Amino acid sequence: MEEPRKHQTGFKILLDSINSTDSRKNICSLAVGTIEERRTWAYQAQKLISICSFLLGECDTSCAGSTDVVVLTSLALRLVVALTDLKSWKIVSDNNIGDADAAVKNLVCFMGNCKSGLYVSMRRYITKLDVCFSPKVKNVVQTDDKFLITTSAVTLAIRPFSLTTIDATGPGQFDSHSAVEQYCLYILTIPWLTQRLPAVLLPALKHKSTLSPCMKILLISRDKIVKQMSDIDLSSMDCSLKVIPPFGWALANIIGLASGNEKDFLDSKSLNEGLEYASYVHVVTVLADNLLAWLHNVGWNEKGNQNLDGKDGASEGPVSMQEAETAYGSLKTSFIDLFRPVCQQWHLKKLLEISKRYTHTDEAKILPPNNVECFGNLELLDIAYFYSYMLRIFAAFNPMVGPLPVLNMLSFTPGFLGNLWGVLESSIFGGNTHAIGDASQGKSKVSGRKKEEIDKKLKQPNKDGVNKWVNVLQKFTGKSQAEVNLADSADDHQVDEDSSDVWDIEPLRHGPQGISKDVSCLLHLFCATYSHLLLVLDDIEFYEKQVPFTLEQQRRIASVLNTLVYNGLSSSVGQQNGSLMDSAIRCLHLIYERDCRHQFCPPVLWLSPARKSRPTIAVAARTHEVLSANIRSEDAKVVHSAGSIITSMPHVFPFDERVQMFREFINMDKVSRKMAGEVSGPGSRAVEIVVRRDHIVEDGFRQLNSLGSRLKSSIHVSFVSESGLPEAGLDYGGLSKEFLTDISKAAFSPEYGLFSQTSTSDRLLIPNAAARHLENGIQMIEFLGRVVGKALYEGILLDYSFSHVFVQKLLGRYSFLDELSTLDPELYRNLMYVKHYDGDIKELCLDFTITEESFGKRHIIELKPGGKDVCVTNENKMQYVHAMADYKLNRQILPFSNAFYRGLTDLIFPSWLKLFNASEFNQLLSGGDHDIDVDDLRNNTRYTGGYSEGSRTVKLFWEVMKDFEPKERCMLLKFVTSCSRAPLLGFKYLQPAFTIHKVASDAPIWATFGGPDVERLPSASTCYNTLKLPTYKWSSTLKAKLRYAINSNAGFELS
Repeated sequence: MEEPRKHQTGFKILLDSINSTDSRKNICSLAVGTIEERRTWAYQAQKLISICSFLLGECDTSCAGSTDVVVLTSLALRLVVALTDLKSWKIVSDNNIGDADAAVKNLVCFMGNCKSGLYVSMRRYITKLDVCFSPKVKNVVQTDDKFLITTSAVTLAIRPFSLTTIDATGPGQFDSHSAVEQYCLYILTIPWLTQRLPAVLLPALKHKSTLSPCMKILLISRDKIVKQMSDIDLSSMDCSLKVIPPFGWALANIIGLASGNEKDFLDSKSLNEGLEYASYVHVVTVLADNLLAWLHNVGWNEKGNQNLDGKDGASEGPVSMQEAETAYGSLKTSFIDLFRPVCQQWHLKKLLEISKRYTHTDEAKILPPNNVECFGNLELLDIAYFYSYMLRIFAAFNPMVGPLPVLNMLSFTPGFLGNLWGVLESSIFGGNTHAIGDASQGKSKVSGRKKEEIDKKLKQPNKDGVNKWVNVLQKFTGKSQAEVNLADSADDHQVDEDSSDVWDIEPLRHGPQGISKDVSCLLHLFCATYSHLLLVLDDIEFYEKQVPFTLEQQRRIASVLNTLVYNGLSSSVGQQNGSLMDSAIRCLHLIYERDCRHQFCPPVLWLSPARKSRPTIAVAARTHEVLSANIRSEDAKVVHSAGSIITSMPHVFPFDERVQMFREFINMDKVSRKMAGEVSGPGSRAVEIVVRRDHIVEDGFRQLNSLGSRLKSSIHVSFVSESGLPEAGLDYGGLSKEFLTDISKAAFSPEYGLFSQTSTSDRLLIPNAAARHLENGIQMIEFLGRVVGKALYEGILLDYSFSHVFVQKLLGRYSFLDELSTLDPELYRNLMYVKHYDGDIKELCLDFTITEESFGKRHIIELKPGGKDVCVTNENKMQYVHAMADYKLNRQILPFSNAFYRGLTDLIFPSWLKLFNASEFNQLLSGGDHDIDVDDLRNNTRYTGGYSEGSRTVKLFWEVMKDFEPKERCMLLKFVTSCSRAPLLGFKYLQPAFTIHKVASDAPIWATFGGPDVERLPSASTCYNTLKLPTYKWSSTLKAKLRYAINSNAGFELS
């Protein structure tokens, strides 16, 4: 290397010698000479190859002043190319062609052996080449020495592959495995291999004669080669490239090389013609499995970075993700770009097409020669493994959108989800089911070896169990036609409690641990894909058109996921099943939310897995609190445990039990506050406020808004009447309840301006968009969150219910597109018209903007950056529909829901709220029907002061209660308890119990015989839920006095 020009001269002489037709001057003539000459030639030729390989490894075309070295390396590689190409030998004749051919093949054999050092040197050289991500630059044809070196290197790298078909039977014959292993080990693991090489060279690497041997050897010697890849010396590489292990780069390069566009694989539209697709899928699966295992071992997902030490003592210290991205740009983004072909629909469609071909073709005709078991057929299960691993890899390496590109493609590939469910259904429920999806695709099933494996690992229901399932389903669904009315279908779901076993799927009663790896993979991919599709399916598609599944199939899917998740959480699954559980829980939530909005499942379905094994209320509540404390302290190890059943799937507990759990949480909180020195009952530490009835919202906001969580303490309220006089009555808890109900009534009234009512018949509350322009508007909404939190904390029912869209935000749940119909029915109808528009949508002249009006002015809001300049087309109309819905359901309401949430969670932990869905939250807040169950109240009433159930006045009271209008009954209940709604689970849970107390009578003795009755009015002690009732003799008097009392706003002893 000290005198490169002298060495250049030597190589030129050798090249001239090979090109000479004079046997006396041609060095290759020794190869066809005597035995001794042949030995000498073989030794010298191998030495030359080793020297040329060394020069290649030392060559760095990017260094300044390296021109002589580049020229020298170019000449050296030209020499090796000529030596190993029989056509370059000018002295070959018919007499010596056999000897010459043997000499060349022996030399190629040596070149493919690890002793030559050729592949190691190629790796060192190629890793020094620049990475080019621009197809335009890559397609420029180069003609200089640098290009000649690269071309020669690629030629030599694949030259041994031409001998892989030799029948190596004799001693010294070529071992094809060695060259292919060297190529896989040192070439395929080069970071951004295809981005470093000129585009004109890629077809040679993509050709089946190159790729097929690599895939076969990777399958035959998978463990050995992956281990060798892990041991590659990385000390000379840029530190950022060490973040991805060598087999990770091999995975990315194989995916790129398998894409069959000769110009640039990123723009390819198909897989390579002639590619052994089954081998390709299996190789990708093997390498992806190893990459995911490596990610788990280094803690990539948990910590976001990892330590990767150098090998053989050449460690350069730990490499963090942050350092790597600083040194080499956005590493993860550029790495995951290499996987872009798997996000294309043509990629999946091609694999599905090949899998059908394997299914319908005799195995003996389609297997390649010398086939080994690992090559096998390409089945749907193999494709499922492929994409299941891709989802996890994208989730780990795609920092911006995670697996979204893969999910988009999988979700909208016709028939794919149906085929997946068909395989799962067949495996779980037995052979009496058919695949869903495109009818032209026929029946989908697991075939061959893998079907048998699934059947062995899954305990199948017996024949009677399957028949029972079918019969009960027919009973549930009645008619099977798509147009069956959903309300009638819901009525048909009334089943006996014993039939809940039907919905508790036996093969899944042990959770993920009880199913095979194959079924686990299928479930993971199905749940992840279907979750994504559920986000964009509208109610017309789901309930009326019933695509991609019928409602009967939706119930089966719900029962499978419900059973799987419950038993998985009950048995505390390990991290190896974390991805399955995450996707299954997400899919289950979305299906359950659909059912909550518009029922299609029988209620017993959701309860069935826990019907016999769910813990008691007290145990469940305490377990939940321990789990919540661990989550708050970022102890993620207990997330998928028995304690998280309440967090992840509270619906397995009946609603009344969850209400009791909620009250148990609050009782536990009150106990902990007492232990911390806080006083929860009336006492010296209670908050005292004075409130004007005609300014109840302003006075409450001014005096209570700054308290935060201290609002959990008792509030002593003194009312000032509209005339400015203090009202009679001492507050021992009753007036504070009256204050909360009255302030909510005033503040939530649409006339106040903070909230408005939806245009639907139920008139639910939603934040008014104009509230942000009011003085302290956002702060007032935050305060109202505290008011609602206080009501929930004290068990006080309010008179209003919120829009489900608003509640979904408070619960952290997803709002479906169709919920827009409850906020703005006209906009919803317009968006559905756009979504299903058959013509050219440009005719409607829409853009990505929305117009709002406030205080008489119109404001144009862009749905995306530059939205006013983006025309809605058939290609982007779905984006428009969801952008518009996202604005109305999320962006517009988000500032208000965030403010309300901050106030609410000052008193109520978010995990407590997640016990309920949106409907149940409203029920928890405002109770059930707007009337009183008189019989329930009577059965749970106490009598004091001398009254009993048989007293004359008591009997008159209950007669009057039944004669009252519903509104009057509610007013009387509010008069006694300060709340107009019955307790959520009935008057049995009213504390203290509703009490009727006898008040001494001053009526004349002849009142009984028709004289004047008692003049005194009834009064109430709201803190004790006590009605102080004089001994009236006539029902007409009692009714009049009660009406007068309940229409006044006095606290106590109104006479």
